[in-house]
Amino acid sequence: MATYESIIKITGAVGDLVFYNLNGKNVVRKKSGFNKTAFKKSASYEKVRQNSSEFGHCSKIGKIIRKSLEIYIKEAGDPLLYQKFAKLMTAIKDLDKVSERGKRTVGNGLKTEEGKKLLREFQMGTIQNVSDCVRIQGQMLYKNEECTSDQTMVITIKLDSENYKTECAEEIINWNKEKKNSFKKYFSENDLLLHFVVLKNEKNEITHMGFV
Repeated sequence: MATYESIIKITGAVGDLVFYNLNGKNVVRKKSGFNKTAFKKSASYEKVRQNSSEFGHCSKIGKIIRKSLEIYIKEAGDPLLYQKFAKLMTAIKDLDKVSERGKRTVGNGLKTEEGKKLLREFQMGTIQNVSDCVRIQGQMLYKNEECTSDQTMVITIKLDSENYKTECAEEIINWNKEKKNSFKKYFSENDLLLHFVVLKNEKNEITHMGFV
């Protein structure tokens, strides 16, 4: 892009140059080589089309998961959280080894142990990660001795990655002396389920949260 001075005002295309006004300055640039038809059909754009399709999928999945947890993750106070979460979704999608390139999904990535691990390790802003003191096994929730939370909530998310939909169920857990408790089964075992746990102190402030 370059600026130019002329007594003749030019607007529009002349050859392979485009003239226009930007913020009060006369600007000229070369026409873009991008071609929509070629992008859709040309073999040379195949990898670009694959990347674009998967990027869109990851963005949509990240958005619906964040939307399901909006009232909690807004407490993280991280303005870049959506970008970090989108990056996480992409990393999980890359673990899908059963689908061909361009059709890899976050859902298949989450079925792997490494995908689940990446989700558990994701930290919401500066709030401590709940997986440091709470773990889940089946329908049982366990917490470490050093965990002194006054209130624990388990949010179960049923993720439909094909139709970009979620269903959620929330339950408050009352711990027993053995530092463990079961939570209700809201969805089928065949569904893709995510468990998000929130710990609060006596002031009703979130101390830990994250996926388990």
